[in-house]
Amino acid sequence: MRKVIFAINITIDGCCDHSKQFVDEEILAYFTQLTQEADLQIFGRKTYELMVPYWPDVLTNKDSTKADIEFAMAFNNISKIVFSKTLDSVECRNTKIVHTDLREEILQLKEEPGRDILVGGVNISSQLIEYGLVDEIRIVINPIVGGEGRRLWDNVKLEELLKLKLVEVKNFKSGSIALHYLKQ
Repeated sequence: MRKVIFAINITIDGCCDHSKQFVDEEILAYFTQLTQEADLQIFGRKTYELMVPYWPDVLTNKDSTKADIEFAMAFNNISKIVFSKTLDSVECRNTKIVHTDLREEILQLKEEPGRDILVGGVNISSQLIEYGLVDEIRIVINPIVGGEGRRLWDNVKLEELLKLKLVEVKNFKSGSIALHYLKQ
């Protein structure tokens, strides 16, 4: 069975607003590897619209760094599903829009052959955590206090605690750390 892996970067005070983050080459390489190890990425409309057209455009920008290009290639190559009730079309190749029930669709995708499913964004991950469908969580914590902005999983409602097991900690030169948890 395929695993659903949620990955995100946040500030030390839990802010997940993209404008409060920094991503250096080392962190970008971490997310590039995660993307290359999966074969499907799931987004909601808001996160998809943050990623596209930004990352596909990196491939045509002569000022892009090697790390940017490597992530953009991995992002461009992976199949993507956008869950949206309002989006009618997408710009990025290998992308389809799904208007059906998130829970049922993810349950079906987990049963299909393939590598892991990578999930990005707060709304989709919140719903999948409530449904008990997230198998791994990978959080990169930046050494920044955001002070304001959206917090990770502010509105998650669980019937019981989600217990996690820490299986890996990676330290970055920037002072950021990557925490890798498995659902118990």
